[in-house]
Amino acid sequence: MTGRKRVLSGMQPSGLLHLGNYLGALENWKALQDQHECYFFVADWHALSSNYADTSRIREFVRELLIDWLAVGIDPVRSTVFVQSRIPEHAVLHLLFSMIIPVSWLERNPTYKEKQEEIKEKDLSTYGFLGYPVLQAADILLYKPDFVPVGKDQLPHLELTRELARRFNSLYRPVFPEPMELLTKFPKVLGTDGRKMSKSYGNTINLSDTEPVVRQKLKTMMTDPARVRRHDPGNPDVCPVFDFHKIFSPLPVIEQINRECRTAAIGCIDCKKLVADRLVERMTPIWEARTALTKDPSRLEEIVEEGSRKAGEVAKATLHDVTEAMRI
Repeated sequence: MTGRKRVLSGMQPSGLLHLGNYLGALENWKALQDQHECYFFVADWHALSSNYADTSRIREFVRELLIDWLAVGIDPVRSTVFVQSRIPEHAVLHLLFSMIIPVSWLERNPTYKEKQEEIKEKDLSTYGFLGYPVLQAADILLYKPDFVPVGKDQLPHLELTRELARRFNSLYRPVFPEPMELLTKFPKVLGTDGRKMSKSYGNTINLSDTEPVVRQKLKTMMTDPARVRRHDPGNPDVCPVFDFHKIFSPLPVIEQINRECRTAAIGCIDCKKLVADRLVERMTPIWEARTALTKDPSRLEEIVEEGSRKAGEVAKATLHDVTEAMRI
């Protein structure tokens, strides 16, 4: 992998992965492996920032997340796959960064107030939640990546990481590069209720769902609300099911649905069955890979152990540079 640009990204194990995660991030990660040195990590400490009161399922979600990654094609031979909490240097660098970051930088973080307003059922008035961008910066800078894949809405978080790198380099000596964004277009994948697919909305189609569950969820999926009866013409432009066709169906089927829905030549039940067939076809290799991985837990542990060993070597080298620069 010598000479390849380094990419780093991670995910919180806050629930089961769904089609939105797959299409929005994992397919991009899979493609990045071809030309980059990739580091992908499970951010289990990050999950504590908003789920500290109930940690009962974090280990389960870590395991399921890793299985999903490997099942969709994240290759542990071409990428370094690891778990954040197995690398103690993340916590140490977080501590050192927390000594130098101004509180005002954290308080201006738009996500901080937005999430507090949005998630009323949890007490998010903790340092862990206020300071999660510091841990995020440590996660990133510990591996000195060239690029971090982000959507436009995540740019402020990456800019804070760059600011923290500049502050450290200015206070002590240059240690950290300023990672650049690798802008990726994250498609908005709609859930079964027509809103953005999200665990918090309970409208997801999960990668771990079985075929009968997937077909049942699609049967209940929201369609054009103005189309009440079978013979009513529909409007594919406002139908979440048609969005699924545009993602999963071949062009002739998309054109057929677009034409026949508007003239009521096809009903919603048949329309949903067509897209269900395509989605099942797409997910079958993932399900087969998941089954094999689930049956071989020792293989999963071997992958995580080896990935964490590789990541740990990089982390230790970076922390050595940091402590030398700070003279501690």
